[in-house]
This record gives sequence, C-alpha cells and structure tokens, in this order.
Amino acid sequence: MDKKKVAVPLVCHGHSRPVVDLFYSPITPDGFFLISASKDSSPMLRNGETGDWIGTFEGHKGAVWSCCLDTNALRAASGSADFTAKIWDALTGDELHSFEHKHIVRACAFSEDTHLLLTGGIEKILRIFDLNRPDAPPREVDNSPGSIRTVAWLHSDQTILSSCTDTGGVRLWDVRSGKIVHTLETKSYVTSAEVSQDGRYITTADGSTVKFWDANHFGLVKSYNMPCTVESASLEPKLGNKFIAGGEDMWIRLFDFHTGEEIGCNKGHHGPVHCVRFSPGGESYASGSEDGTIRIWQTGPATHDENEISPANGLTGKVKVKVMADEVSRKIEGFHIAKEGKTEEEEEATDA
Repeated sequence: MDKKKVAVPLVCHGHSRPVVDLFYSPITPDGFFLISASKDSSPMLRNGETGDWIGTFEGHKGAVWSCCLDTNALRAASGSADFTAKIWDALTGDELHSFEHKHIVRACAFSEDTHLLLTGGIEKILRIFDLNRPDAPPREVDNSPGSIRTVAWLHSDQTILSSCTDTGGVRLWDVRSGKIVHTLETKSYVTSAEVSQDGRYITTADGSTVKFWDANHFGLVKSYNMPCTVESASLEPKLGNKFIAGGEDMWIRLFDFHTGEEIGCNKGHHGPVHCVRFSPGGESYASGSEDGTIRIWQTGPATHDENEISPANGLTGKVKVKVMADEVSRKIEGFHIAKEGKTEEEEEATDA
C-alpha cells in the first residue's frame, strides 16, 4: 500500500510561455541554483533546492532557447531568437555583455574554466567568445552539417560537442584544430546531449531512444527505447544508477541505468516536456514544459503522502533539507526585481 505514494513536485510558476531549457549550477558555497530559458524572452534564476524565485534577467527581445550558469554561479548566459547571446551578472541581474549573431542562437555553454562562451544556432557556426576580451571577435568553426541544437564542452575544454536540429548524430570537435574528430551516429536528430558530472558519459535523446556513450572512447554503452518520443534525458550525477527522460506524453519517467527498467513515472505537466535535468547532488530533478511551469521532483521514494501536498505555487512547500536563510542572500540582494506584467512578445522562429 505504501508503495504507491504520490510524488508531488514543487511547482515553479513565473514563465508566461513554454520552458525550453534548464540548467543546474554545481554546488557552490551558497548552495546550488537553477536557471530556466523560456519563449517569453526572460530567463529566470531560482534556488535549486526549493525552487524559490531569485530574479529575472531582462533584456532579450525574442524567445530564449538556451541558458547556463558558470562553475561558481556568478554569471549566467542565454541564447535567443533576437540573434544575441548575453552574459549576465548572476548576483545583480545586470547585463554584462551582448554578443551579436546573424541568426537565432539555439545553444550556449560556459567552458569549465569559465573564460570562454560557446554558442551555436541556425547559422551552422560554432562561436567561441573570450570573456576576458569580450570586445574581440569570436573564434568561428563553420563546417557544422546543420543548424546547431545543442553544445557542450568536455575533456577539460579540449573538445566541443554539438548536435543539429535537422540531421542525426553528435559531432565531437577538437578545439585546437576546429576539426570533427568523431561522430556519434544516431538515426534521429539529437534534441538533448549532456556530459555527466564525472565526465564518463554523454547522454543523448534522439527520437524515442536514450543513449549513453563513453565520453572518452566514444563507444555506445547503453541504448534504451522509450515509450514515446522524448526530448530530453539526464543521468543521475552521484551514483549514475538511474536516469530520467521526458517528452511528448507530458510525463517524466525514471529508469534504472543498468537495465533500462522503468522505476517511476511522474505526472503533472499539462503539455509536452521539453527539458529535464538532475540537480548536482542527485537528490532531485527538474522538468520544464510547454505549459510554462518548472516542476522539481524528489529522487527515490516519494517524500510526500497524498495528504501532504505542497502548494501549487511551489514556493513554500515542504522540503527535506531546510535552506539556511543566508544561503541565497547574496543573490537576492541587489538583484533587479522583474516587472510583473510581461511585455513584448517578439515572434520567434519556428521550433525546428
């Protein structure tokens, strides 16, 4: 009877349009943080444990497709349909730099050493911006076979990973030469590519398949067929023994990494799930949906009984670990408070 406790997420409202990307910071002295990208043009920063809203980065004039935080969660980056990638001060919300592109920016990623920003998009060009010399022109790698959907760094910033919106596979680039050194072959185009926290695996979602690749030798380690078309997948970072996937059927499923057996299924979103990510400690995971909400779920056995449901806004719900009051005070203090009314809705390009 106990076995079927209802998993009740913390529900984070705030976005007025679909949530299309999520990114957790590593654990910092101030805790860990969650940033979200949405078609409403306003990335949001939250306490990664409680889901509490910290601030909104205001300045984009089109859908924001991608977002990330640097290693210390001191800066944020976002890529947008307004043809820019922006760097933000994650303590104050100030815009630090705006990098112009010639088309929609679909993906961005800070290097591990935090000195570089990698971007990609409809132009089929990977750009590397030196954040120590933000006015200098970026380095460009321009032989991507298609419009770029995802980017990531691996091998201590020596290798770049990219996938495309209109062609299958994941390409691995040598940063020094700018050449493709390997391609991870997939039948469908890859909508999500994540490098595991320990650098061992690359997790990809393509069509109705989740695959795990050896990040050093590039062989296929596991491949599992999913019950529906999935858009995103994430591997549990501490033990690496389970993974999550979400997609068109609006559910977030939890699987055993070793067997592929489904061990949990969380329902609650009212639209397709576009992004799922594990928190850095693996104790919870977040999902972002077409319905405009972010939901944060506890890993493992449900921590709520059916009559212990957290409030709909998700901001005052019970959590297992109490957050110290000053844990995020540095971030909240001085962060520009967002205007409640959402303003312009620049028409973004179609979701290729």
